[in-house]
Amino acid sequence: MERSGAAGPPPGPDESGFPAHHAGRCGGLAELDAELVRCRACPRLVEWREETAAHPRAAFRGQEYWARPVPGFGPPDAALAVVGLAPAAHGGNRTGRMFTGDASGDFLFAALHRAGLASRPTATHRGDGLELYGVRVTAPVHCAPPQNRPTPAERRTCRPWLSAEMALLAPGLRAVVALGAVGWQAVLPVLGEAGWPIPRPRPAFGHGAWLTLPATGQRRELQVLGSYHPSQRNTFTGRLTFDMLVELLTRAAGLAGLGPSPD
Repeated sequence: MERSGAAGPPPGPDESGFPAHHAGRCGGLAELDAELVRCRACPRLVEWREETAAHPRAAFRGQEYWARPVPGFGPPDAALAVVGLAPAAHGGNRTGRMFTGDASGDFLFAALHRAGLASRPTATHRGDGLELYGVRVTAPVHCAPPQNRPTPAERRTCRPWLSAEMALLAPGLRAVVALGAVGWQAVLPVLGEAGWPIPRPRPAFGHGAWLTLPATGQRRELQVLGSYHPSQRNTFTGRLTFDMLVELLTRAAGLAGLGPSPD
């Protein structure tokens, strides 16, 4: 649904303008997350997340799926942000927590734990007691897309949530890890919107890519690192090994002031 005039009530959750109108008006991450989970702005994603919940995999039969947008996870004063792509249909869409309940999340949280950034190596559901230390895990798309492929229009519609999240984290943010080329491509313009100067042309993605965004009058210097996404396609083929991800997260933690400074 589109709103034709500028006057009138603000866009509702099922309107495409809902994220753009509401995200930037949130005064904190708790408010942002509460608004985000109400969003129904992308009809295809709403239909898919609810259809998946109605037809769970046999292993999850009897479980109640979250089947809503999945907010970021981690403390509001995080110095390090980890940015992926989108929740998995039977992962975050089921558990209600980003990167929780699927193979990619198992790989990521085990690596975060090894790097000293998580209280435990496994993430199973929202109430499992897992804590992140100085890290916020999020994504540029907050609903599970069919075939793990959001459309360009869906990415644009969802982008204000990530933009607002980075702006709210900005005062204490010191490093960002982008998982995969899509995460890298999504987070750089969002960081530009949050106040950091982004070089042109934008640096190419690669595992170990490292970009320093200079401090401004309002923002501290920010380190941006790229990592291959912990998808099964990458981890099963050895393109991304556990040690590779631990090493990169440990380096990012040091740059963020959460551990020993990197060499």
